[in-house]
Amino acid sequence: MESKSRVRIPDLLGMKRSGRKITMLTAYDATMARLLDNAGIDVLLVGDSLGMVVLGEESTLGVTLEMMVHHTRAVVNGARRALVVADMPFLSYQASMRDAVKNAGRLMQQGGAAAVKLEGGTAAAATIRRLTDCGIPVMGHIGLVPQSVHQLGGFRPVGRTGVEADALLRDAEAVEAAGAFALVLESMPAELAGRITAGRSIPTIGIGAGVECDGQVLVSYDAFGFFDAFVPRFVKRYAELGTAVTEAARRYIEEVRKGEFPSAEHSISAGSGS
Repeated sequence: MESKSRVRIPDLLGMKRSGRKITMLTAYDATMARLLDNAGIDVLLVGDSLGMVVLGEESTLGVTLEMMVHHTRAVVNGARRALVVADMPFLSYQASMRDAVKNAGRLMQQGGAAAVKLEGGTAAAATIRRLTDCGIPVMGHIGLVPQSVHQLGGFRPVGRTGVEADALLRDAEAVEAAGAFALVLESMPAELAGRITAGRSIPTIGIGAGVECDGQVLVSYDAFGFFDAFVPRFVKRYAELGTAVTEAARRYIEEVRKGEFPSAEHSISAGSGS
């Protein structure tokens, strides 16, 4: 039976040391957050993936800080146990240290997040260090970094060549040295992710990076079948809720048009008091 006590950042390090896998899913609203929290999820990520799966954009680049604060507050309102981590959106931390501190602070102060996540390895290390020096917990993210999709030439696996693999090993070392408490590894060979995981004292959380990571994360809309514009190869569909919602809506439409809903059971009677 899952503990009802709130998950804290030191708990994730304890999970790595004990060999217990960390579980993380994305959430963008209070209702989904509550459902996943009740299931016993360890970490809820308010991902800038909301730009694609909620807003229908082709990438995450159009997501603003205001959007992230809004959705983070909603998730925090629905979560009672899970650690809530908020993505720092594109250009909210790259322009200057001042921007990075101010914007990460807003995600915590106004959004209620317990930590922030930002993309980048050695190039982001100084920013990670500055944020952690200010008391802002940071989760790193290397490998396929969606905010650099145009620079990468699309959503593609990385780390397949020796040059890319060596760069990712250096990135992981730099992110840990800068003070990050955990590290997302996205879309890279399982063997490389295993090497990174074994060589780092902070937990790794994989997405398309094999089973040797200390934990796993998926976009909930992918995992539960809400989003079908495209499905990454590494995603496992645990449900087809999108199909279920469509079928339920069709039944509703049919019953309304036939006059079957609302029935007497779902109508208010005079003097019934309800």
